[in-house]
Amino acid sequence: MLSLIIRRILWMFPTLLVISIISFAIIQLPPGDFITHRIQAMEARGLPTSLEEVAYLRRLYNLDDPFGVKYAKWLNDLLPFGFKRTDSGEHLHRTNPDGTKSFNWPQFKWPDMGVSMEHEKPVSQLIGERLLLSMSISIATLLFVWSIAIPIGIYSAVRQYSLFDYFFTFLGYIGISTPGFLVALVLMYVAQEVWGVDVGGLFSTKYQTAPWSWGKFVDLLKHIWVPMIVLGIGGTAGMIRVMRGNLLDELRKQYVLTARAKGLKRVKLLLKYPVRIAINPIISTIGWLLPGIVSGSVIVAVVMNLPTVGPLQLSALFSQDMYMAGSIIMLMATLTVIGTLISDILLVVVDPRIRYERRGAS
Repeated sequence: MLSLIIRRILWMFPTLLVISIISFAIIQLPPGDFITHRIQAMEARGLPTSLEEVAYLRRLYNLDDPFGVKYAKWLNDLLPFGFKRTDSGEHLHRTNPDGTKSFNWPQFKWPDMGVSMEHEKPVSQLIGERLLLSMSISIATLLFVWSIAIPIGIYSAVRQYSLFDYFFTFLGYIGISTPGFLVALVLMYVAQEVWGVDVGGLFSTKYQTAPWSWGKFVDLLKHIWVPMIVLGIGGTAGMIRVMRGNLLDELRKQYVLTARAKGLKRVKLLLKYPVRIAINPIISTIGWLLPGIVSGSVIVAVVMNLPTVGPLQLSALFSQDMYMAGSIIMLMATLTVIGTLISDILLVVVDPRIRYERRGAS
């Protein structure tokens, strides 16, 4: 187990390095940059543009530097060890009180995600403002999906071809084939037309800009169930099918027939052996769940006006805000590799066959 964890951790660093290079390069593939996008937007609205301001912004955000220099500065800011940015914006040199410059030696520092060019605020501050709400929606959705899908999947497998099985199979096909944003649009329209209630957003009007309090928390609980159901429909339907199919495969294997022949109680046999093996694919998807907890479903969040990280990332990609977009992508990539590590560890713990195979291979 220890050697597995060490190997996985060592592989995380080159993986994240490759992801950072590819993602930073892709973000800058569209023609132009944030400043050209901003100038076009201002000219479309008939607003004047100042050449001095444009030159200052290009110098401030290092937009005229070569790709390698921009990437090196961005990566240096993200890492906890490197060259600390000075007041002049330089990394390698600092200005002394007498006006001379000296080398800025590498040192431990707080990771810095940079400043968003679109919002003119620190990226960490913008993400932090939305991170709690994103995690609240995603965790509530995850608990909703698991608490419904796993029991229904188990019962559908045990009672195969029963009326209950056919009913939830039919609902599962509908849930998988229906896009989440379409469910959100229909739900918002019905709620507005029939009940006269706006189910978009996470807070009532008076709590949208108010500081956190008990009243705001209760108001969040009143609204969070709507995106939870919208986001959870597709995941629930898909997980029911996965759980049912895996459990049906396990129930036909010889160890189940042998345990039944020895008189093991059916419920104990079901939960101790086949269910334990059948949930392996669900455990293996934890690597995808952690980045989803941060970003959520971007399209559903835009449709329902949810203040989560997903719309922030979409806006950054459209405006070519490379520091915002790159930092969010790296945050999700880091959570993905951490989630994959957790999945591997849990699979070894849950399924003893994996431990034996690793020992035999070594």
